[in-house]
Amino acid sequence: MIPQLFVEKIDLGDGRSITIETGRLAKQADGSVVVRMGDTMILATAVSARSANPNVDFLPLTVDYREKFAAAGRFPGGFFKREARPSDSEVLTMRLVDRVLRPLFPDDYHAETQVMIQLMSHDETVMPDALAGLAASAALAVSDIPFYNLISEVRVARIDGKFVINPSREDLEKSDIDMMIGASMDSVAMVEGEMKEISEAEMVEAIKFAHEAIKVQIQAQLRLQAAFGKKEIRTYEGEKENEEIYKKVKAAAYDKIYAIAKVGSAKHERTAAFAEVKEEVKALFTEEELAADGDLVSKYFYKTNKEAVRNVVLELGVRLDGRKTTDIRPIWCETDYLPRVHGSSLFTRGETQALATVTLGTSREANQIDSPSEQGEEKFYLHYNFPPFSTGEAKPLRGTSRREVGHGNLAQRALKNMIPADCPYTIRIVSEVLESNGSSSMATVCAGTMALMDAGIQMVKPVSGIAMGLITDGEKFAVLSDILGDEDHLGDMDFKVTGTADGITACQMDIKIDGLRYDIMEQALGQAREGRLHILGKLTETIAAPRADVKAHSPKIITRTIPGNFIGALIGPGGKVIQELQKATGTTIVINEVNEEGVIEILGTDPAGIEAVLAKIKSITFKPQMGEAYEVKVIKMLDFGAVVEYTAAPGNEVLLHVSELAWERTENVTDVVNMGDVFEVKYLGVDPKTKKEKVSRKALLQRPPREEKKE
Repeated sequence: MIPQLFVEKIDLGDGRSITIETGRLAKQADGSVVVRMGDTMILATAVSARSANPNVDFLPLTVDYREKFAAAGRFPGGFFKREARPSDSEVLTMRLVDRVLRPLFPDDYHAETQVMIQLMSHDETVMPDALAGLAASAALAVSDIPFYNLISEVRVARIDGKFVINPSREDLEKSDIDMMIGASMDSVAMVEGEMKEISEAEMVEAIKFAHEAIKVQIQAQLRLQAAFGKKEIRTYEGEKENEEIYKKVKAAAYDKIYAIAKVGSAKHERTAAFAEVKEEVKALFTEEELAADGDLVSKYFYKTNKEAVRNVVLELGVRLDGRKTTDIRPIWCETDYLPRVHGSSLFTRGETQALATVTLGTSREANQIDSPSEQGEEKFYLHYNFPPFSTGEAKPLRGTSRREVGHGNLAQRALKNMIPADCPYTIRIVSEVLESNGSSSMATVCAGTMALMDAGIQMVKPVSGIAMGLITDGEKFAVLSDILGDEDHLGDMDFKVTGTADGITACQMDIKIDGLRYDIMEQALGQAREGRLHILGKLTETIAAPRADVKAHSPKIITRTIPGNFIGALIGPGGKVIQELQKATGTTIVINEVNEEGVIEILGTDPAGIEAVLAKIKSITFKPQMGEAYEVKVIKMLDFGAVVEYTAAPGNEVLLHVSELAWERTENVTDVVNMGDVFEVKYLGVDPKTKKEKVSRKALLQRPPREEKKE
C-alpha cells in the first residue's frame, strides 16, 4: 500500500517553483521531507535521541550534507568508486545550515541530534545548496523534535540590476552579488557571500529582498506541518537548576568580574583574574556541595561573567581590553618576511597574527573541482590553517576542520575578484594563523592582500577585512568594531565584512538573537566601513602598490598561442620533444587546447631558458611566405645541393638544390657554398613535381646578361 503523500508548493514568481513533500520516504526518521526544484531532489531527515547524556552540557548537533554522484548520472572518481570524505563544497553547505539551525533549539536541549541532507537527483540549472536549509527545517517541522522557530535559506543574486532568488549557476556568473541568507519569519540569522564592490545600502537591500522570499518558504512549511498533522513536541529532561546556588554565585562574583572587565587588560592577564575569582567562589562551597553541584557552580559563574562583561559594555562603553566600541586594536605589518617563497606577509592586529604565503604556478596546478553538482577548476585558491598553539592550547591534529574550510573560503571569496582577469598564474595562498584572539579570518584577508602584492600580482585593488560584534539587552545596544574572541562568545553577533576602498567584496554574519533590527545592521555596516578603511590604510602604508614584477627567484610565466596543428610537433612522439625541451631549459611547459588552438604556458626562473623555449616554438611554427627572402645557414652538404636551416627558426630545414645555387652552371656544390655559410634565399613555395618546399639562392642574384651567339 502506497502511503499518503503530503505536498506543498512554493511559487518563486517567475515561472519556477519548489515543492516540499513528506509521507513517502524514510518514515522511521523522526522527520523526513523531499524538496524538489526542477529535477533537483533533496532528501532531508532529522533524528534525535530520546534521552540525553547527563554529562553533556551542550547540544550535540550534527548537520551532514552529501551529494551522490548517481544524482548526476556519474561515477565517483578514485580507486574505490565510492563516495568518501565530504568535499569542501559539501562542508561549506553543512556550515551554512548548521549556523542557522543551532541557535534555534532550546538552550537546555542536549540530546544527540542528527540532520542529514542528501542530493538524490541533480538538475544542472538548479544549485542544490540553496535548498538545503529549507529541507532541513521542513524535516524538523514534521518531527516531534523541540525546534520552535522554522527557518529557510535562499541565494540572492543581482543580474542587470534586478534581484533574483536561487539563480542557476549560469545566471550567477552574470551577477555582481552571490549571497546566501538564512532567516526565521522574524529575523535574519545568517548571511554569507561575495560581491563585486557593492555599497552597504545595496547589501541591506539584497538581504531584505531575500528575507521576503524566506517568509514565503516558511509559510509553506507551516502549511505542510498542519496538513501532515503537527506532532506534539516530545518532553525532555532539561538542565537541572538551583536558584539558591545561582544567587550565591552571582552575589560573590558579579562585582569582582565587573571591576576586572572595566579596567581593560590583556587576554592572559584577564583570564587569570577571572580564574582567581572563580576559585574564590568555589571556596564558598564545601567539598560535598561541589561534588554534587560543581557543574552548576561553573555554569552560574559563566552566566554571571557573561552578564557582568556585557553590562560593562552597555553601561560604560568600555570593552575587555579597554577599548571604546569603535576602536581598532594596534596593527603592525611586514612583507617579504620569508626569503624564498614567491610572496609573503605578516599581519598582526592585537593578539591575532597571520602569516600568509603566495605560490605561483601554471594551469597544471589549478584546483580541480569534481562534485556531482559542479565541475571545473580554480586558478586562485586559499587555504587557512588554525593550529592549536595559536590559542595557547595543546590538542591532537585531526585533519582540516570544518571551521578551517569555512574561514579559508571566506577569505578566498574576499580576494578572488581582485585578481586581474589576465593574470597568467595559478595562485595559491596559505594562511598560517600563529596567534588568535578575534577574527583570524579577517587577518588572513589582510595578510593575503599584502602577500599578493609582495609576489608581484597586480591586484585590481587591495582588500581589508574586519569583524563586528553586537551586545544588546533588547533596548540598549552597542556595536563593537574588531571584536575579541571573548566578545564573540559573549556577544550577540559576529559580522565579518571585507572590501576595497570602493565597496564590499565578501561578508559572513551569524546572529545569536531573535529580531535583529535592520537599523542595527545598517549601523554595523557603516561602522565596519570606517574600521575597514582604517585597516586598509595600515596595509598600504606597509606596501603601497604591487611590486612591478615577480621576485628574481619566483617563476616567470609567458603565454603563447599556436595553431592547433602544431601542438603535436611541439609535444613530439610520446612527449619526447617537450620533455627534452623542459630538461634542457629548466622550464615547465603546459599546453592546453582551446578553440582548436594551443595555449602554451612557459614557467621558469631563468630568462635564457624561457627565451630558448620561445625560440623552439617559433622554430616549430615557422611558416615561410611565398616570394619572401630568408637568411639561412648551410648545415649539410650533398652531391646535388645543400641542406640549409632558417636562422630565424633553428630546426627548420630545406634543400637548396644545386640548380638554384647560381645562374651559372654549377658542377660542384662546394664551388659556390660550404658548411657554415650564411646567406639569403628566396622561398618559392612547394614544387609541383616533387611536392617539396623549394628555395633559391640565385633568385636573389642579378642575372648575368646573355652572351650573343657568334656567326
